Amino acid sequence: MTATIDLGPAHDQAGDPGFDPTLFRSVFRRHAAGVAVITAMGTAGPVGFTATSLTSVAAEPPLLSFGISLGSSSWPAVADASSVGVHILGEHQEDLAAVFARSGADRFGSDTAWSVGPHGVPLLDEVSAWLACQVIARVQAGDHWLVIARAMAGDSEGPGGPLLYHEGNFHRLPR
Repeated sequence: MTATIDLGPAHDQAGDPGFDPTLFRSVFRRHAAGVAVITAMGTAGPVGFTATSLTSVAAEPPLLSFGISLGSSSWPAVADASSVGVHILGEHQEDLAAVFARSGADRFGSDTAWSVGPHGVPLLDEVSAWLACQVIARVQAGDHWLVIARAMAGDSEGPGGPLLYHEGNFHRLPR
């Protein structure tokens, strides 16, 4: 399912002239978020990107959502994928998070340990937790797509505490 959110008559391509997008980004830099990597199998091979927009939507059925930019190099594969991999990164995976966040990086190069997992999703090694999910909806929302997916398989027993993103940097929780 694909849908578009009607942003109302006051919205145009440039956004709402009454609100500063710089302020909006500044506010959300103050919001600490867990770091995830979303993967999918594309026609040319695996793709993936770092996401801090991962959200649990419902427990019954087990639904989650994440956002992906319209301009993301991973979007064409995610747009066509029936399944995605969702990886919760551990405190030991700051370098992996940076690789998947960097435009033009060889995300599945020789430095990235991964395998094909359930439902054909690329699964990254040594993550704190992962889910293989069936995509059930894609909703265009401004300059992003909101993807809603249902968890089909997973593991929560990986190493490390959480990796967080706050104020434009990666952080670890003190132990």
